[in-house]
Amino acid sequence: MDNSTAHATNGESSLIETTCFHCQLPLPEKGVVQATIKEQEHLFCCHGCKSVCETIFQAGLDGFYKRTPEDGMLAPPPELPKDIALYDLDAVQEEYIHELGETREINLLVEGIHCAACVWLIEHTLKTVPGVIKAAVNLSGKRLFVKWNNSHLKLSEIIQRLGQIGYSAVPFDPEAAEGALQRQNRNLLYRMAFAGFAMMNLLWISIALYSGADKGEFRGLFHWIGFAIATPTLLYSGFPFFKGAWAGLRNLHLGMDLPIAIGATITYIYSVYVTVSGVTVGEVYYDTVVNFIFVILVGRYLEAISKRQAVASTQRLLDLQPRVATVLRDDREEIVPVRSVKPGEIVLVKPGDKIPVDGLILEGQSSVDEAMLTGEFEPVTKSQGDHLSAGTINGHGMLKLQVEGVLKDTALGRIIHLVEEAQASKAPIQRTTDRIVPWFVLATLGLATLTFVWWLGSGFELALMAATSVLIITCPCAFGLATPMSIAVASGLGAQHGILVKNGAVLETLSSINHFVFDKTGTLTEGCMTISAVYLKTGCWVPPVPGAKLEATIPTEIKRLFEYIAPAERYSEHPVAQAILDCISSCGVRVDAKEAKGFINRPGFGIKAEVEGKMVLAGTSAWLDQNQVQRNAIFDQQAQKLDEQGAGSLRCAIDGQEIAIIGIEDKIRADAPMLVDALKRDAIKLTLLSGDRQLTAETIAERLGGMEVIAEVLPEDKDQTIADLQQRGGRVAMVGDGVNDAPALVRADVGISLGSGTDVSIASSDIVLMSNELAKVRLAAALSRRTLRTIRQNITISIVYNLIMVPLAMSAMITPLVAAISMPISSLLVIGNAARIRTLFRKV
Repeated sequence: MDNSTAHATNGESSLIETTCFHCQLPLPEKGVVQATIKEQEHLFCCHGCKSVCETIFQAGLDGFYKRTPEDGMLAPPPELPKDIALYDLDAVQEEYIHELGETREINLLVEGIHCAACVWLIEHTLKTVPGVIKAAVNLSGKRLFVKWNNSHLKLSEIIQRLGQIGYSAVPFDPEAAEGALQRQNRNLLYRMAFAGFAMMNLLWISIALYSGADKGEFRGLFHWIGFAIATPTLLYSGFPFFKGAWAGLRNLHLGMDLPIAIGATITYIYSVYVTVSGVTVGEVYYDTVVNFIFVILVGRYLEAISKRQAVASTQRLLDLQPRVATVLRDDREEIVPVRSVKPGEIVLVKPGDKIPVDGLILEGQSSVDEAMLTGEFEPVTKSQGDHLSAGTINGHGMLKLQVEGVLKDTALGRIIHLVEEAQASKAPIQRTTDRIVPWFVLATLGLATLTFVWWLGSGFELALMAATSVLIITCPCAFGLATPMSIAVASGLGAQHGILVKNGAVLETLSSINHFVFDKTGTLTEGCMTISAVYLKTGCWVPPVPGAKLEATIPTEIKRLFEYIAPAERYSEHPVAQAILDCISSCGVRVDAKEAKGFINRPGFGIKAEVEGKMVLAGTSAWLDQNQVQRNAIFDQQAQKLDEQGAGSLRCAIDGQEIAIIGIEDKIRADAPMLVDALKRDAIKLTLLSGDRQLTAETIAERLGGMEVIAEVLPEDKDQTIADLQQRGGRVAMVGDGVNDAPALVRADVGISLGSGTDVSIASSDIVLMSNELAKVRLAAALSRRTLRTIRQNITISIVYNLIMVPLAMSAMITPLVAAISMPISSLLVIGNAARIRTLFRKV
């Protein structure tokens, strides 16, 4: 930093300064602050600059001023964030930090970073702070990565130290990042406006030169005026291209900005040569340089706006996350930030408010809009004992919730995380295009060189213009955008409609699936088991209608059976067990009247327990055989009839004697037959995977419309079944919802779980359907096919564009200005085509 009017030399008074010693901004007329720095008097525009400067010199980091670019204006130090002590709380840090251990890592957004000198100052300052292990600044992203020992140093102390040297830092979060993106777009708009203003002024110069002034005495004057306008435009408006080109070269990667930077630079240098040398042969092309920079910046700005709109689904999801909650503490209502709410606390939700946390309703009844979670716009009635999700909207009632999860631990938080992962991921086809782009750029440089050499015999200017046109027109922006834009749009729109795609590769894989495997219980059926009948040796008993009080009419034998079965089933988590307990309770029999001992649960077979000295068994016929139970042929015949009806059966035995069989029904989902029919029309092979008896599963399959059946499969064998299907050459998608489906979901090429499924099955799947609508399975498949088709269309657009335009440019039929107009149009076509994916959902 060197300013002859700003810094005093030895023996001179420092009071001749006209700019702030720290930030180099002009001194105000009033309120100038004076301070002695290293025995010299200096003037500052504010107390903030004075304090920062004193801190920098006291720390021995005055080298910062030597590293600051000449005439580089900084800015007065920004204000520190308020309540920085809050950032020391684990409840706040866990939103930004993955592991709350002794050693912690965090990313900070830093306001006030301007240049490499700022990077040097921040890194060297923090290295001297005890407890800081690592500090690394990302200049382009204005971010600071800090690793520190939390037992020796508080995060607020790090932020405070940054404030002392002139920087305001806050933990990075998506909302702040969105603000940074807006600032970046605004900066691009300023550069575009500057180039547009220069273009309009150069237009008059060009008109004068084309009208004959290039032959007269004012030729040199007009050239120098053009030079004065084009030079700052190239340096300011063209800076993003030079920056991108240099970053690519420094990392040994040929990027999209390199051809633009080379074309602009060569054209500008030749124009400067004509201007400085004063030769009468040759023309200047300042207008060409400024015009195509302006046009390309217009394209870049439109791209940035289009991208932001296309991937805005993530931000809309973030906007659903409430910022505050009303918590009941000591019988008083306190409005507090959501991040300070802890699991177990009681939250009050008033009518019309967004629900701030995931929780269990303790009091109240209301209708809740869960459209953001399930895609269904019909409000759902919720009452005591029901679960609610953050971001959903309360209707007319007042609710008291017990907090179960906040922020990233809510269903909404997990959705946002999945969407961000999907948009950041790369599909295999994108990784291929990423590898091609550097070679594409290299080919562009080669073609431009060949074009220059070819036309050189016809004149240097013609060769230069033709080569520049090739450099500009073959910019592979459209090729690079082809895949990521399609995946970002698809994953964002999918999330809006209740289809969560965990990564981009899944969309490509799902589009090639030719075999769907469905778990039966809870997927194609409602997963709500009911008891259809209880068969004894002496006859059949049908349970009463739910809610009816018919305890007196229950046969003694049935009541005795229930009294022994209920204590054992209490310890099972199987849906059949819950159905039996519900039936027993509705009949007025206490499920805890007797105590069960030695409970054994064998998944896929049944349960066993000792109740009042009697050994009770319930499960499959194979389970009874394993335990040497004496079977009864009457029950075998009844089981056969139940199988033919598509109902399951539970065999019951007490003290080695089979005494009953219970009929179990699970209704088929209303939309299941429609899904099966639609997938069959798409020529996709279907398989029903079930642990039920073969005949039962086949009956269900027939009622669904017909499909292959693989029955009597144990939970631990489901993944092997999927592997066998894959070995036959199938590309298999597994649709399930239970814990025992998790291995199969992982094994399948694509695992799809229903939102009503368990946390384990959801974690094991590649796609999560937030609602229970089976139609979303086909919609997800259609989304994947549309996405892959769009990617291929985008790549085709890019290739066709280059096949047409490059030969025209090489044949000198296109000027650099036309090339600059054509190049962003190809990128906008790609973005617009990706946005067309949303038309898929208009048909739903």
